[in-house]
Amino acid sequence: MAHALSVLPSRPAARVRRLPPVLAVVAVVALLALPLGPDGGGGAHPADAVSALAVLYCALRLVRDRRRPLSRTAALVLGLPVLGLAVAAAGAFSPGAGLTGLGRYLQVFVLVPAAVLLLVRDRADVRLLTWSMVGLALWQGAVGVHQYVTGTGASYQGEPIRAVGTFGPQDVMGMATVVSLGLVCAAGLALGRTPVRHRLLAAGCALALLLPLALSFSRGAWIATAVTCAVQLLLAGVRRALAVGAAVVAAAVVLVGGFGVGTAMLQERVGSITQVTDAPDQSVTDRYTMWAAAAGMWRERPLTGVGLKGFPEHRDAHASLALSSGSETDGAGAGYRRQPLLSPHNMYLLVLAEQGLIGLLALAGSWLALLVLGLRRLRAVRRERGTVPDCAFVACGLLVWQLTDFAYADIGGPSTVLTAVCFGLAAWWALASAGPEVPER
Repeated sequence: MAHALSVLPSRPAARVRRLPPVLAVVAVVALLALPLGPDGGGGAHPADAVSALAVLYCALRLVRDRRRPLSRTAALVLGLPVLGLAVAAAGAFSPGAGLTGLGRYLQVFVLVPAAVLLLVRDRADVRLLTWSMVGLALWQGAVGVHQYVTGTGASYQGEPIRAVGTFGPQDVMGMATVVSLGLVCAAGLALGRTPVRHRLLAAGCALALLLPLALSFSRGAWIATAVTCAVQLLLAGVRRALAVGAAVVAAAVVLVGGFGVGTAMLQERVGSITQVTDAPDQSVTDRYTMWAAAAGMWRERPLTGVGLKGFPEHRDAHASLALSSGSETDGAGAGYRRQPLLSPHNMYLLVLAEQGLIGLLALAGSWLALLVLGLRRLRAVRRERGTVPDCAFVACGLLVWQLTDFAYADIGGPSTVLTAVCFGLAAWWALASAGPEVPER
């Protein structure tokens, strides 16, 4: 009897140990579904705190298991950005700004991706994490569509119709980012060699996410998603690309032409993408003005940049008079506010301005290495097995989306932690195995 009683307490602990470690990362994704307060656009999000706990949990597992954390290639690729970050942090205008910027960059591009790489064990874990991102996108998209239909969204051209999900008007890109990444994940799952019902469900989710993506009125997210889905389809094969492309065009025609979903404003927004020299709107003018300011900072300090968090401090000295005083936000449960323009909305130019050539080569070199290694492994798997698993389409797609979106956006806001998860999934596919084999439970 005494022996039986001593065994009973250990059973719950044993069940906990059998849970997949990737649930720590799934918790980070799930917390992004929490609604923020009306003025919750700034500061740390609960998902950021849980991402730090996930990194700590990963470190404790490594100590307990006494195993080598990363291969030499993985350590080199993921650790490469640290060089430029250390130099830029030392050159920051204040020690506090340098430490804050260093912590954020390490979180997004080094620590959380490494934790995801180590906590994901196989394709089953990848699917679990991928479906959690699709679920988050569907939730945020549903909230965004409701905002558009009921006129409770963020202000767009004087009307409260812009879909922003739970992120609020201070982070208008948050929902667009989450929905876009969820759509890319769903497309990757639909293209894989899984049971037909799973592929049909994933394809249905991808089509459903097209509506909230359109209602986000985010040109950068539209472009990045279109480019990424085209790449995913081409990786799956030309025939499938043509067939799926025709289906998407037909769905878009029915959605916009048949039901008239935001026809006038959507057409105007799509048309504004090409209006970069002919009567651009103020947001386009501001963006190009800040891009020029970032380039000016780089020319001033080409090797090391102006230091982490230095763009706002040096912006006025390099920006022309065409730059407005800020962007106006309103609606979605928050009052009117004028937000200062504190970044160039281009990740490559932000890194170039604040970290110089050293930082850009280190960061972009790490991203390029992930892309090359991921595509090379995809080709090796196709050559060996004749088919490509869904996790390859998901991982490569998420990386392509991020690298494309970085031409129109930079890190900032609660959804940034999802960027770290995307780089982690890309790192798992590119770096978790030296060979083409794909582990599966």
